[in-house]
Amino acid sequence: MKISVRFVLLLLAALFCVPSFGQSQPWHNRYKVKKKDTLYGIAKQYNISVDALIEANPEMKIPGYELKKGSYVLVPRSATQLSAASDGSTRTTLSTVNPPFAGKTVRVGIMLPLHNVDGDGRRMTEFYRGMLMACDNLRAEGLNIDIHAWNVNIDADITQFMKQADVAHCNIIFGPLYSKQVHALAEFCKARDIMMVIPFSITGDDVSLYKQIFQVYQTNDRLTNSSIESFLKLFSEAHPVFIDCNDKTSNKGSFTFGLRTRLESRNIGYGITNVNSSDDVFAKQFSASKPNVVILNTARSPELTQVLNKLAALKAKRPGLQIKLFGYTEWMMYLGIDEAKFHEFDTYIPSTFYYNPSDPRTQSLTDNYRRWFKTDMLAALPRFALTGYDYAQFFFRGFARYGKSFRGTKSQSTWRAIQAPLQFKQVGSAGMQNDFFQLIHFLPNGNVEAISY
Repeated sequence: MKISVRFVLLLLAALFCVPSFGQSQPWHNRYKVKKKDTLYGIAKQYNISVDALIEANPEMKIPGYELKKGSYVLVPRSATQLSAASDGSTRTTLSTVNPPFAGKTVRVGIMLPLHNVDGDGRRMTEFYRGMLMACDNLRAEGLNIDIHAWNVNIDADITQFMKQADVAHCNIIFGPLYSKQVHALAEFCKARDIMMVIPFSITGDDVSLYKQIFQVYQTNDRLTNSSIESFLKLFSEAHPVFIDCNDKTSNKGSFTFGLRTRLESRNIGYGITNVNSSDDVFAKQFSASKPNVVILNTARSPELTQVLNKLAALKAKRPGLQIKLFGYTEWMMYLGIDEAKFHEFDTYIPSTFYYNPSDPRTQSLTDNYRRWFKTDMLAALPRFALTGYDYAQFFFRGFARYGKSFRGTKSQSTWRAIQAPLQFKQVGSAGMQNDFFQLIHFLPNGNVEAISY
């Protein structure tokens, strides 16, 4: 099934687009926040973009920021705004700044399971919807996007879709989701020099064979090595404490064993204890003179809760003890339960993404998604609509600016991701592999920072 969305996209844009204009004057309006105001609503009222509103109010970028009734926000003037002249008349000031992508076109193909049959289809449909929202935003910057989507489910013969004329004219194809379909699409893209973005987890190493491939997914081994390297950079002067949580189902042995091996090679001592040890035995493994960095050998929530309670009891007895936590990406799923504890214990969580519900841009997109599609985003982590939005912004902007020379490297990227940053490095002389890695740091003062490498 082929879905041509050019008309749908134009219709959605006409209904829901918030135009983005260059500022022609340095001064701002001052708006008093009312009950139930949203960033989207304020921006729409003044005919500006949400991003422009946030840029005028830097405090909105601080994690945890919320609009409060009675507070004031600065509103930048739009490119078409009435200004008072010295003779008391009014005149319209028109911006002469052209949209950054005026006259440019990107032709895009989506080959993912887009259906409502199972979880794969529902997640990919949300991902695709996020891409459509990005298209609407980019349209306001002058970029024309000709996008076609095909429902390529798990049983599909992907070669049948390649026979359609629109596929060969694409500049970028996103897909497939399933590993068994990768090789055929890679051969097709190689023959026509089409960028092929594999957005989710696959098996195989086609990225090392085809220069057209951009592989977003990183293997567990790659992420484990990045976590170990970041730990050694940050905590070379600290005292690591490994806590055995007695979880026989854990798959975190590769990280804990690898980290211990690297610590030993550097002659860095560490403590080892068990979550079920007596309080006295447990406490003996902690240093009184150095910051202690605690590492669990599991990512499961029950064991994490047990360790957090144990650490809280230890700090109550020894208030001067410095304790930090070094966790796992899975801990992002526990923010609704453990976020306060993460701040208390100065926690670092390795991750390639960060879903921040208090970020004004996240709130704006969440509101817009509900308005566009009459439903909420799936309660998944990360949010698939935000991922689709970030990926579309990253690749469409990149191609519009650099054409086929776009490689997604750090120096070529100008998009500030909302949830899922990307940064690619070449694999040998072949394709591009996402190499982005960060630590999400929950500071004791309640702030959150992302430390990227």
